[in-house]
Amino acid sequence: MILSRTPFRVSFVGGGSDLPFYFQKHGGAVISTTINKYMYITLHQRFDKGYRVCYSTTEDCESVDLIKHDIVRELIKKSGIVDSLEVTSIADIPAGSGLGSSSSYTVGLVSVLRAYNHKFALKNELAEIACDLEINILRKPIGRQDQYAASYGGLNLIEFKKNNQVSVSPIVMEKDHLKEMESRFLMFYTGEKRSADDILSEQASNLEKNQSYIDSTTKLVKLTYELFDQLNNNNINNIGNILDQGWQIKKSLANGITNDYVNSLYDKAMNAGADGGKLLGAGKSGFILLYANTKYHASIRNALKLRELVFSFENQGSSIIYNQN
Repeated sequence: MILSRTPFRVSFVGGGSDLPFYFQKHGGAVISTTINKYMYITLHQRFDKGYRVCYSTTEDCESVDLIKHDIVRELIKKSGIVDSLEVTSIADIPAGSGLGSSSSYTVGLVSVLRAYNHKFALKNELAEIACDLEINILRKPIGRQDQYAASYGGLNLIEFKKNNQVSVSPIVMEKDHLKEMESRFLMFYTGEKRSADDILSEQASNLEKNQSYIDSTTKLVKLTYELFDQLNNNNINNIGNILDQGWQIKKSLANGITNDYVNSLYDKAMNAGADGGKLLGAGKSGFILLYANTKYHASIRNALKLRELVFSFENQGSSIIYNQN
């Protein structure tokens, strides 16, 4: 049996600039961090013939082509493994909640399949295989930030070059400032899940059709580099303001990114003392991230009355934590 552990990510600013139509013409950039919430995937050779895939449902299939879980089906085919296999997954966070769960699943599965084949996987290899699978093979309307965040781990500036190259630059801060920044974040679950595909498809379509959407995304990239400079200088007091600016821009990029319920939650949080925040992921539902001085945390919790997710930053990225081979 082989077991991988792959973190989920929190994206601060720049989302959307990792969509191919934008970064291939303008270059994109995001800042994100991985957190101590994980996707666990086990891979095991079965005694019985065929394939068993266990996630929110269980599939028993005689051949790879009959597997309905598209990520599992295509990655097993791509791996060249002909043995009968069992793939199971357990996650700390539900899918469709804005923390990059699909890409964490993909990266984690790539990791165990390569380990099964006795191949060492570099971080960029994990990310590129995952990107190729999700974007080119499965044709999902997504960008490239989640795969790199999950693979590398840590607090990073991730840049998407016009030539399709991706650069990951760790953000190094003094320990006390990093801990203080971490302590100011709050995350709450809105109680809903969603598929990001429709929102991202609309966002990509808007980028192709309307210059104003390109201009808005360019403003997000500019905010990304502004936040990068602030963090490199250990200035953590302007983070909330940058998050708020980014959220106001992001809301305009597609119709489904927000709704009245999310807007009311955000307004309540701001009135209770938050400096800024955003809805994580493509939008509409999932987790809302807020940044505030810790003296306002109690009033924010009282105003929202939502289930809170307590988290911390992590910097390891996807890893094999057990390998019976």
